[in-house]
Amino acid sequence: MGFSAQWLALREAADHRSRHIALQNNVSDYLNWVAEEQIRPIRITDLGSGTGSNLRALAPCLTAQQAWTLVDHDYNLLQAARTDLALWADEVLQADAIEPLIKQPGMLEPLLISKNHKRIAIHFCCADLVVDVQSILDIPSDLVTAAAFFDLVAADWLNAFCLLLQKPLYAVLSYDGSEQWSPPDSSDAAILSAFHAHQKTDKGFGCALGPDAAKRMIAILNERGFNTQNAPSPWILDDQDRGLIEALATGTASAVRETNKLDGSLLSKWEHSRREANRCFIGHIDVFAMDPATQLRFKSAL
Repeated sequence: MGFSAQWLALREAADHRSRHIALQNNVSDYLNWVAEEQIRPIRITDLGSGTGSNLRALAPCLTAQQAWTLVDHDYNLLQAARTDLALWADEVLQADAIEPLIKQPGMLEPLLISKNHKRIAIHFCCADLVVDVQSILDIPSDLVTAAAFFDLVAADWLNAFCLLLQKPLYAVLSYDGSEQWSPPDSSDAAILSAFHAHQKTDKGFGCALGPDAAKRMIAILNERGFNTQNAPSPWILDDQDRGLIEALATGTASAVRETNKLDGSLLSKWEHSRREANRCFIGHIDVFAMDPATQLRFKSAL
């Protein structure tokens, strides 16, 4: 399953303001501690990176020089990320001296930028996380992160990922299944139930966990001794998000049509009314999980 650069751009402002700030501050505290302990940039691997929105949200919160590896299966999205990040930067610097953190086919030319007086080296890796997750987790990094990603994966893949993970994880904006549209519509509950059924279809990893993913991930990592923190990060959309509300209504109706669970005329009526909704709440969960070894070093330094 893929996402267009246009959709990712449309949701970026809502994504950024919805992230749970206190939890993000805990991540920043950890990474800034890493920077004080190491004489090198902090290293972050971003899974399902799309056009680089997660970097644009988190990088300005960090005090240190940074090296990011953006991982996506869509080469075109990585190319768009490279373009967008160059435009977002205060300055694009000469990147000749950057050594890739991982050498394999599918690597774009790295990018070195300056933003808020910090140097950020950005590596781009086109990889299929269905089969390449081990090699991606082997990339040297202080943090693995992902935004709006884990609700797409299957239970077997998530189990394997959590067992392979040996470093801190920051997963934001996993869909939790809760939605509220205003004004309410009599079809909302039926539409949501059918949409959840579509969320659990194959998104490229097998039958997806959808809104159950974050809870499953937290449970597995807790069993492995990770220190997990989680917090709500809902989209709360109003008239400033008119384009996103309209796209959500259309996208939801389209997904439900694929399930053949509801009458087409009911769906069309719901889509029309929801495109004109004046408020929309879409629930998400942010998770920060620290592996036992890192947790021990971090706590001993406090």
